[in-house]
Amino acid sequence: MAKEQAVYSHGHDKSVVQDHARRTAQDSAAFLLPHIRPTDTILDVGCGPGTITADLAALVPQGKVIGSDAVEGVLTQARQVAAERGLTNVAFETADANSLPYPDDSFDIVYCHQVLQHVKDPVGILREMRRVAKPGGRVAAREADYKAWAWYPELPEISRWADLYQKVAKSNGGEPNAGRYCHVWARQAGFTPHDIDASWDSWRYTGERVRHFSLSWTGRILQPGFATTAVREGFTTDDEIKAISEAWRFWGTQEDALMVIPHGQILCRKT
Repeated sequence: MAKEQAVYSHGHDKSVVQDHARRTAQDSAAFLLPHIRPTDTILDVGCGPGTITADLAALVPQGKVIGSDAVEGVLTQARQVAAERGLTNVAFETADANSLPYPDDSFDIVYCHQVLQHVKDPVGILREMRRVAKPGGRVAAREADYKAWAWYPELPEISRWADLYQKVAKSNGGEPNAGRYCHVWARQAGFTPHDIDASWDSWRYTGERVRHFSLSWTGRILQPGFATTAVREGFTTDDEIKAISEAWRFWGTQEDALMVIPHGQILCRKT
């Protein structure tokens, strides 16, 4: 059974999970929503704290949604989200996306969000997602492209963070610029060009959303998945890590602060 070999650069600190829990199906799966039917069965791979998963479950009242994640701890929060919303058609299960514990042809839709950038074998995971999708079903993925991020004000510490993130993410076994590779990985996973609908979208943070995002990265950069790798590999020092963390905090207090995060998206049909 294949197991994940990459290190998750962000970790599961409160600063990370709280930020992930602000995500919705509308801002993270809008390209998929028009294709969802009320009777669909959906698998959300790498579901994290489950807010997107719960949104999807609300769209399939006669269907069912399974949220899977390799980390059991974060699924506790996901189950609480579903319970608070009164959803009875959603379940959360521990699973490694490299070896999904589901039979072939099980789901109408198989979806992942911000997963492929953090794994050692994104093609293998897309191949697994394709395997468990029903014939005629859809496989959907949405991934950020870190090299394409844009922000203001352009603090030198944030620019330094962007350079470090490229090095750390790749050293941990991931691909930080996954957005631009999604359509290529889909073809390598067995989809033909005719099966793949590739598109781009973006998050745009201003105002209160900037503040939340900056506080998240103030904490994220201090987590072992990032800081330990960065220092161990000689990319930076503990002092510089702390300085960048404080720069993130300061950046979020600026009145005109702006962050734009482009995403590559693929919607693939299993034929």
